[in-house]
Amino acid sequence: MDPEPTSNASQIVGSNTENLFAVIDRENVHGLNLTVPEDAKETIKPWDERESTEKSADSNVDDQLIIHVPFAQNVRIKSVLLKLGRGDLTPRRMRVYANRANIVDFSDVDDIQPSLDISLLEGETGVTEYPLRAATFASINSLSLFFSDSVGEESTRIYYIGFKGETRTIRKEGTNKLEIPAATAADAPLVDRLREKGAAQQPTAK
Repeated sequence: MDPEPTSNASQIVGSNTENLFAVIDRENVHGLNLTVPEDAKETIKPWDERESTEKSADSNVDDQLIIHVPFAQNVRIKSVLLKLGRGDLTPRRMRVYANRANIVDFSDVDDIQPSLDISLLEGETGVTEYPLRAATFASINSLSLFFSDSVGEESTRIYYIGFKGETRTIRKEGTNKLEIPAATAADAPLVDRLREKGAAQQPTAK
């Protein structure tokens, strides 16, 4: 049985070793059934913006939406952090599909066994942490999060999606490398920059 979720966000440490924001491939985060498709990446925010309600992702034709989150390297995920819409916009169910090459489509969700299927807390106004099974999420390169069953049964809103965990070995296989624009950083692939960062600060083995 999975551990009970907790909403005591003030005790969640936002350090580089636990907050996985830095290794999320944010530019390739995308979603299905969103009012504004580009809003999928707006749910991936820095730690100090986790409680912000300025930007969100809203479902379109019904209360179901899927957000696909790829990582720039393999990670061990210990928990998912969520800030959800309030009232009728609160989804009550989340299904998680791990390491799918492409985003899970609505036509596939009934045929694919999710890695996790949980009930979400209602009435929470802050970021809530949902612990994950360590063995299931020990080496993750992407997650598709399927939210559904909103309180109002018409629309779903997501403000924030975050993850706690540990960085793992950088993937060697041929994935699309994101180039950092010269105007903002050196012309080096993101994975190379992460490799240099990892060499300077090795995570402690658990």
